[in-house]
Amino acid sequence: MNEVRDVRMIVVGVDGSDASVSALRHAQALAVPLAAKVVALACWDYPPVYDGYVAVGIGDFDVRAAEILAEAVAKAFGPDTPDNVETRLVQGHPRRVLIEESKAADMLVLGRRGHGGFGGLLLGSVSSACVAHAHCPVLVIHAPEHG
Repeated sequence: MNEVRDVRMIVVGVDGSDASVSALRHAQALAVPLAAKVVALACWDYPPVYDGYVAVGIGDFDVRAAEILAEAVAKAFGPDTPDNVETRLVQGHPRRVLIEESKAADMLVLGRRGHGGFGGLLLGSVSSACVAHAHCPVLVIHAPEHG
């Protein structure tokens, strides 16, 4: 039988979507009574480069990802970010990075769907991969309904 472990660190995948902002809020609500740390994590990567083709406008991906992360944290918590919340920016594909980060985390919290892919999918490709391959429990949060 699997051993239940204390929750000391909750990693939240952040891409700036409403679902990821909601995931931040839920993670914080869980973290407070557990005295756990919340790590708001955003990923960035360079687009693939193909022989003979150069992508126009390449650059500053890390800067934009940092802005998105800061905006999402501000949207989730307002001007006073809780002391137990830290931000982390990591280069790499979100699936790979989040699964790797889950090795040190006690829980992974993700939005059901982020800013990628097809809006009609029931579960985004990143959250699906994390549910299947993470090394810790995964909580998937639906974005708040609009309208």
